[in-house]
Amino acid sequence: MMHRYVCFHGHFYQPPRENPWLEEVELEDSAYPHHDWNERITGECYAPNAASRMLDSEDRIQRIVNNYASVSFNFGPTLLSWLERHSPEVYEKILEADRQSAGRCSGHGNAVAQAYSHMILPLAQPRDVRTQVLWGVEDFRHRFGRDPEGMWLPETAVDTGSLEALADAGLRFTILAPHQAVRVRPLDGGEWVSVEGEQVDPTMPYAVRLPSGRTVAVFFYDGPISRGVAFEGLLRSGERLAERVLGAFSERSDQPQLVHTATDGETFGHHHRHGDMALAYALHVLAESGVKVTNYGEYLERHPPTHEVEVREGSSWSCAHGVERWRGDCGCQSGAHPEWNQSWRAPLRQALDALRVTLDKAYEEGARGLFLDPWGARDGYIQGVLDRERTVVGALLTRFAGRELLDGEAVRALKFLEMQRHAMLMYTSCGWFFDDVSGLETVQVLRYAGRAVQLAQELFGDGVQARLEEMLAQAKSNVAGEGDGRTIYRRRVLSATVDLAKVGAHHAVQSVLHEGESPPAIGAYRVERMARRRWISGGATLEVGRAEVSSEITWEASALCYAVLHLGGHSLAAGVQPCADDQVLDDLERSVGEPFQRADFPEALRMLDRHFGGRTYAFRSLFRDARRRLARTVLASTVEALEVAFEAYYRQHAPLMQFLVDSKIPLPKALRAVGEVALEAQVRDALNGEQQTLQHVGDILEQARTLGLALDEAGLAYAMEGALNKVATLVAERPRDVAAVEQFHDLASTALRLGLAVDVHHAQNVCYELLETLYARQVKAAAQGSTDARRWVEASRALAEMLRVRVPE
Repeated sequence: MMHRYVCFHGHFYQPPRENPWLEEVELEDSAYPHHDWNERITGECYAPNAASRMLDSEDRIQRIVNNYASVSFNFGPTLLSWLERHSPEVYEKILEADRQSAGRCSGHGNAVAQAYSHMILPLAQPRDVRTQVLWGVEDFRHRFGRDPEGMWLPETAVDTGSLEALADAGLRFTILAPHQAVRVRPLDGGEWVSVEGEQVDPTMPYAVRLPSGRTVAVFFYDGPISRGVAFEGLLRSGERLAERVLGAFSERSDQPQLVHTATDGETFGHHHRHGDMALAYALHVLAESGVKVTNYGEYLERHPPTHEVEVREGSSWSCAHGVERWRGDCGCQSGAHPEWNQSWRAPLRQALDALRVTLDKAYEEGARGLFLDPWGARDGYIQGVLDRERTVVGALLTRFAGRELLDGEAVRALKFLEMQRHAMLMYTSCGWFFDDVSGLETVQVLRYAGRAVQLAQELFGDGVQARLEEMLAQAKSNVAGEGDGRTIYRRRVLSATVDLAKVGAHHAVQSVLHEGESPPAIGAYRVERMARRRWISGGATLEVGRAEVSSEITWEASALCYAVLHLGGHSLAAGVQPCADDQVLDDLERSVGEPFQRADFPEALRMLDRHFGGRTYAFRSLFRDARRRLARTVLASTVEALEVAFEAYYRQHAPLMQFLVDSKIPLPKALRAVGEVALEAQVRDALNGEQQTLQHVGDILEQARTLGLALDEAGLAYAMEGALNKVATLVAERPRDVAAVEQFHDLASTALRLGLAVDVHHAQNVCYELLETLYARQVKAAAQGSTDARRWVEASRALAEMLRVRVPE
């Protein structure tokens, strides 16, 4: 049966969520209790697929497998960049899976490249298509240490130009939807045969002959099975999935056949819980049945195309109208708001297209004096994006310029290149995919546009933004109160714009609220404090200082003087201005410091405002994460006092509340609020306490459930998961430490008794690894009389039983 092959492809991708100025993903409340959606989906999908469970007949984990080693996959480069920084263990398992698969698949790795920032290539300018493909290839080489063989086209959107770009980059294949094939014929000639309406045979690769005389291979995935996996519940059972795949092979054919699917990678865990486990089991069943689990590179080498295909120009997998979803009101939408229209899509694209034309012209004219080949410099800039180390970027600039650039020239050169980077990021497909111009994804592409506009204004003056806003006004929102694209741009983009002064203000406010402490790195900026003076009067604080703020991206730097007047709580005002020396600090000490030291705070505030010309910053000027952290700090004493009062009320009225519940009388809203605040505070205190206090958490939660009180169980489970993961990581680092294993057992026991939905994925991984690597040796040592080994064996067996991990025989 080795002429039968199977391949599952996962397109793992998240839209870039980084703040374009800070280059970090900020807090996203909609992802609660996680910090942001990248973190949440990593926990639901990317991490589980790196360590997927296979269960025995008693639902115990008998094997943990890395799905990435057995499936074809592509990861969006911007997502991989985030994983590298924030989830390095998952990132390394993805890279290792590619290496493992190359050993299994005749030297062909499972990983496939992706066009860099998920731009719809048929709608892009040819030079943008070229850069997107080259950046995707270079990002892949940087991470996987080899040349990619194939590339995933964003939304499988394809035309002749995009396929020519793949061929230019030396790429051999791509993956398309079956409805994107128009007609086929044998490579050695013959009549064309129409295959419209998904009639193409997906079990074989096809060659696309390009006008340049080159060819690119295309694999058309199995449409019905792919839809079954993504939308029709086929992942409810791995066995059923395997049966469906096996049923797709033709019994009448003795030719090689490849049954393959392609779906969003997030299907396996995020969209369908435990979808990773169904995939792992299906792969196991298929391998046991004698089918060869392969990848596209290996199959193409063994069975090159025998037919050529004509591909539908400007088609995609997620729009029935070609690529209209990304430029018009074609009717394709998420379905969440069927009554809404998407007439905003056309003016949004027209506005960004007009902006791009302006930026490109300015880039060609302005960068020509810096670079030998401006567009070649942009193509090569990906090396600087991948490694921001100054020596690396400096060497790149020297190569692009043919000489060593002066400091001011280097800053200008980097601003030109960053303007181009953001002018590509603003075309990220998700900005048009969903239902309204006010959506998060659309606001994100507008922020990329805003960053490009800011850099353009710094490079060659004003005028760019006014035209952009004028055109955005034609993009009307469906949401009452949102207005149009111009209103949204002003409210959510301009208000979020960051410059060196705003970073300096952020540093100053953090410094005064944290008694002089402020981190040297603020997103993509660095702050070096040069001087600081501080006065306290009653409950108020005045701080003046001087610091150098610099961008790690553009190398722009400025020495800034600041003053912050904090009157307590959230009441504060800050001013920032450029300064060359400490003379400005002396002036501030006289003009603001003297009235402050007399406790004349209104006069100090007036003088601060006058000194900085009315341009001052307040608490809301802080960046989102710091604003939330400092809000908790500022509110801590108030919240604590309220919780103490509510706990006293609860102790006093708990019998009455129980009586009302027993009598089936609804709790008054006031009593319900008292109980929820009091009990949640008790649980939080217990979770932050010693092991002994954790034992009481279950009792407190039971009280809440008995009284019908709604505690933040998602947040509490997340906190418990964090505590458990911390101990599990300690055990992974010190696997022979008996006391650590016993502590791990005790904490896991407590966590599972709480009745909270605590994610024990990491804990199970550590337990499984303990058993696989140490259990047999520890059993042997215990048999030879080692007391510590006996304790270790007993604790690890109890832990395994609790976490439902099978103990080796």
